[in-house]
Amino acid sequence: MATSDDVQAVVATLPEVEERTSRGGVLEWRVRDKLFAWERPLRSADRTALGDAAPDGPILAARVPDLGAKQALLADEPEVFFTTPHFDDYPMVLVRLERIAPPDLAELLVEAWLDRAPARLARTYLDRTSRDTDSPTARPSGPLDSERDGGRRPE
Repeated sequence: MATSDDVQAVVATLPEVEERTSRGGVLEWRVRDKLFAWERPLRSADRTALGDAAPDGPILAARVPDLGAKQALLADEPEVFFTTPHFDDYPMVLVRLERIAPPDLAELLVEAWLDRAPARLARTYLDRTSRDTDSPTARPSGPLDSERDGGRRPE
């Protein structure tokens, strides 16, 4: 299904994204210095907590608008999305890249970016992509739409 190349392709289309390498040597993506997605290899504590359910393969962490959106994704697609105790009460999900379809990955990354981008920048992006429906990151509608955080994002 999706790969790190797909992640790179989506984030490259989002305005003002900065790619950094963390102290741990993993890639992370920020908009105006706000983290919205990052590579997240499992740590030994994660593997212990997850037991046999600990996935192999590349894992991406992504922000979601709120804990309701997180719970919806975890409940709707547990084969794709998961979390660890480290991220309890934090609005983000872990994603098994090998199990997410590229269009769903694009939706997740765009929503994560929208959640962290300043309102004016997000509005400009949404205006542009609503006119350009052929864009690979044109704002999709999906499970995160119903979980938006009280209209914080411009429509």
